[in-house]
Amino acid sequence: MSVVLKRPIVPRLAWACAAGLAVAAAGGLTAGSDEQAETAFPVPKGLPEVPCPDDNPLSEGKIRLGKQLYFDPRLSRDETVSCATCHDPAKGWSNSDAVATGVGGKKGGRSAPTIINSAYSRFQFWDGRAASLEEQALGPIANPIEMAMNLDEVVERIKGVEGYRKQFEECFGEEGVTEENIARAIAAYERTILSGDAPFDRFKAGDKEALSEAAQRGMKIFFGKGQCSSCHTGPNFTDNSFHNVGVGMDRDEPDFGRETISSLGGDRGSFKTPTLREIARTAPYMHDGSLKTLEDVVEHYVKGGVENPFLDEAIFPLNLTDQEKQDLVTFLKEGLSSDSYPEHEAPELPK
Repeated sequence: MSVVLKRPIVPRLAWACAAGLAVAAAGGLTAGSDEQAETAFPVPKGLPEVPCPDDNPLSEGKIRLGKQLYFDPRLSRDETVSCATCHDPAKGWSNSDAVATGVGGKKGGRSAPTIINSAYSRFQFWDGRAASLEEQALGPIANPIEMAMNLDEVVERIKGVEGYRKQFEECFGEEGVTEENIARAIAAYERTILSGDAPFDRFKAGDKEALSEAAQRGMKIFFGKGQCSSCHTGPNFTDNSFHNVGVGMDRDEPDFGRETISSLGGDRGSFKTPTLREIARTAPYMHDGSLKTLEDVVEHYVKGGVENPFLDEAIFPLNLTDQEKQDLVTFLKEGLSSDSYPEHEAPELPK
């Protein structure tokens, strides 16, 4: 279900989150003399600078505020569901279920996509209905089967928490708590949830011991015979586009995906290409969570997806041996899983 926001935020992007954005493998936020000044933070090796809206530069205080909001169930109608409920750091920043569950046990029709490296996505949600992380942040809050809150009510609830009021004033001045600033804070935090510096990155940088022989064979399949990089390309292993790979198209009432947003018949059954970073942590797979393992995913593509009139031209049967399939899965699991995975814990919430 898509939600139309009262005042959608579609900011123009600048191709760095802050002046002097640091590119490093590890470390914490670098605070300047003014806590609310623009903040540089480390980007793991293998990833580019993080795009950021001109009107939402990062600051240490804003990121801290956004993290609190992300983990706070008070943003939901019955105060039981937070952003982290469906996008849990312990579960690949997803939820390990086929579909998401909101307030009152209501279930959606799609899986919860990982938040990892969502800062690089040109579109948010499986169907791309949000153009920014700011716009995406408000969608689940207002969705009646997710957090089920009226956005005006959320603002009033947050204003009623003294600790939040003070932080919003520190981060946003007299403007304080607004739905736009709630979105900006959550988005600022989400931009710091990054995964890179994986064995694949170290191997490409010259460390030939970073990948096992099986993973190296799988990497050759990924970029060659397996045709995986036709869609899973670039440092974030996604083309940021939409494709019909046949999943669910053999059902009586298939999910039309991107077509519901674009109104273009050619987009029927197309969904956003997800990142493959930390893919071993984010099962089950596909927009409907219908494929339980990476082995299942590989078999889906080897057979050429599910035939339908809108099947993407990049999907066709692949002649992979059992060993090649096994090596490909090894590369996905071993090569794209980072030792510096962002294992965030819930912060203490304001009162």
